[in-house]
Amino acid sequence: MSKALCGFVLCAALGGCADVGTNFPVDASAQKTDAAHGSTPFVVVPVTAANAAKLSPELGSNGPATKLPAPGRWVYHIGKGDILSVLVYNHPELTLPAGPQRSAAESGQPVETDGTFFYPYVGKVRAAGLTVADIRSDLTTKLAKYIPDPQVDVHIASYNAKSVSVTGEVRTPAREPLTELPLHLLQAVDAAGGLLPDADTANVTVRRGGRLYRVDLKAFLDAGQVRNNPVLIDGDVVNVPKLLPELAYVLGQVSKPAPVDLSQAPMTLTGALTTTGGLVEAQANARGVFVFRKPAKGPIKVYQFDARSPLAFVAGSRFYLQPQDVIYVTTSPLSRWNEVISKIMPSINGLYQVAYTRNNL
Repeated sequence: MSKALCGFVLCAALGGCADVGTNFPVDASAQKTDAAHGSTPFVVVPVTAANAAKLSPELGSNGPATKLPAPGRWVYHIGKGDILSVLVYNHPELTLPAGPQRSAAESGQPVETDGTFFYPYVGKVRAAGLTVADIRSDLTTKLAKYIPDPQVDVHIASYNAKSVSVTGEVRTPAREPLTELPLHLLQAVDAAGGLLPDADTANVTVRRGGRLYRVDLKAFLDAGQVRNNPVLIDGDVVNVPKLLPELAYVLGQVSKPAPVDLSQAPMTLTGALTTTGGLVEAQANARGVFVFRKPAKGPIKVYQFDARSPLAFVAGSRFYLQPQDVIYVTTSPLSRWNEVISKIMPSINGLYQVAYTRNNL
């Protein structure tokens, strides 16, 4: 089930609760007494302008460092398919120069499937697994038998042996060759044409050695989390996923009950209520603006706002929503908390279960 569909289902499921008011128990003893009548543990937390920012601060962009192993100092080792260019100074007969008709790659020495390349006088020269410096030293030693004090230069004319793949929400998904310079994640994405508008940079994945690692590239772009712009190695597969809606749900006595999307920018409670048209003044219980939030562990937290005071809007502007939050605005206070909770909790728990199942696929 998509997040958007889940939101509409929840709106429909809770539609019948709109005419139920509450006399909410915000003191600890009343919560304990009413909670004993239900099966869902909860904690009601009054929110004020003084504590709102602390209770629900804006989620920072400095995400966790990736667990993708760092390769250490980058050294390119030549592999099968690479093409080498070898120049022996003052001995043009040993070098087939590039020109208008032949590129450096076409005039170079390809590394064959057995990991070697052929060079005059010397014959087969081992290359696979070695560096350019290793081959330069080896050729210098071997050519010294035929040429006094040979001056040898070796470089890679075409990198064909090692690469990474970049897929997903980039403009030109492609195989990117690795070179003697380290290739960082952001460089690989840029080489693939850059990000598409709907790219989810916070949930980039790199598949390496049969394991999938999450990399929060957004934390690097926004907050300079250096570990999240890792050096890639041969065989890495980078996938930039599509940005999916991160929904919170505004329900009850508001003008336009609906999901609100948090994926594009942070949103406060006040912003969400404004987006959905504000409270229905004739019916809404100003004391009954609640945010339901299920933490990773422990009981559901229910944050209560008393909108009778202008400071409630200050509190709401400091209280940032999180994905899967349910904002519920009740009607006038007519019934007890356990009656309302018995109507609301099954649908809220169903939403959390759908979200948990989807996030763990």
